[in-house]
Amino acid sequence: MNIHEYQAKRLLHSYGAPIAGGVAIYSAEQAEEWAKKMPGPLYVVKSQIHAGGRGKGKFKELGEEAAGGVRLARSVEEVVQHVKDMLGNTLVTKQTGPEGKQVNRLYIEDGADIERELYLSILIDRTVGRPAFVVSTEGGMDIEAVAEETPEKIFTLPIDPLKGMTDADSRKINRALKLTKEAAKDGLELFPILYKAFTEKDMSLLEVNPLIVMKDGRLRVLDAKVSFDGNALFRHEDIMALRDLSEEDDKEIEASKHDLAYVALDGNIGCMVNGAGLAMATMDIIKQYGEEPANFLDVGGGATTEKVTAAFKIITADPKVKGILVNIFGGIMKCDVIAEGVVQAVKDVGLKVPLVVRLEGTNVEKGKQIINDSDVDVIAADDLDDAAQKIVKAIKG
Repeated sequence: MNIHEYQAKRLLHSYGAPIAGGVAIYSAEQAEEWAKKMPGPLYVVKSQIHAGGRGKGKFKELGEEAAGGVRLARSVEEVVQHVKDMLGNTLVTKQTGPEGKQVNRLYIEDGADIERELYLSILIDRTVGRPAFVVSTEGGMDIEAVAEETPEKIFTLPIDPLKGMTDADSRKINRALKLTKEAAKDGLELFPILYKAFTEKDMSLLEVNPLIVMKDGRLRVLDAKVSFDGNALFRHEDIMALRDLSEEDDKEIEASKHDLAYVALDGNIGCMVNGAGLAMATMDIIKQYGEEPANFLDVGGGATTEKVTAAFKIITADPKVKGILVNIFGGIMKCDVIAEGVVQAVKDVGLKVPLVVRLEGTNVEKGKQIINDSDVDVIAADDLDDAAQKIVKAIKG
């Protein structure tokens, strides 16, 4: 689960991280009211969407020459004008795709006198099975570009989860970021704070880009991006309360209600599979035969008929779907349960596109019999390769 920048900053500030004063606003009237209360003379107006690259993004409604989704203002009047330009319009960044995201809220904060911009993140380094700091002196840039062009400027430090964050770890990060004097003292305080927030709140990513050294020599978290492990949210009601459903795909929201692993994609073949690996293989073979998957959907190993029915309804609700491929290998998941779910779903929502079903494994004969005895118009497949070829051929007429 992702949250907005202003929410991430509030969370980090509650742990003691230094941030600028700021407020989330939803109208030009609010913006004027709060800007008058801020010290000025420099303000920053930031679009709040769940996507990176906001500063370089463009609003569909304002044209290519307009400023991006993060803007400086030097008066209350300029703040209000920026808010009017941005609020309710669609911001397109390299992470949103061409469709963009509508900006429904903005964040106005005090400006900062920046001396240096740094990069810092904490994530799970799966190569060593530990949380790790990833830092660079090249802040404010895409870390992917830094990794590609100047990888020597990226420093990675895995943290022993049994020992936790130590002073020695903090000093290593200070050296990697070339922090001295007051900034180094701030680093010794800040890095353990960020690590504590990351571990206590079950984050999957904590990114500060940029982390700045101000002209007075102090550190400040200037931007913050935080994602949480969805499997741990049940123990964080305070984090769940931050969820912004307007930033999520309607189909993904519905899938989460049924504990389905679903990700919407841009293709035209809907997929329902059990097991993440098999789902990835299914999407790969669809691409191999010249088409694109419309989704990743893993119904899991212990799905019920009701869960399968819900999954099928989510797939058919996508107007881009021109055909559906059900690929089930029954281990824990029984083929007859899948078959019953497919038949029930077709009865509930109808079937307007070709449907290819490949079943194999536990109770496969029962599953095939259930489908054969129904009046559902299904194209049977013998194996995954056969299934992929048949669904591609079917949608091409």
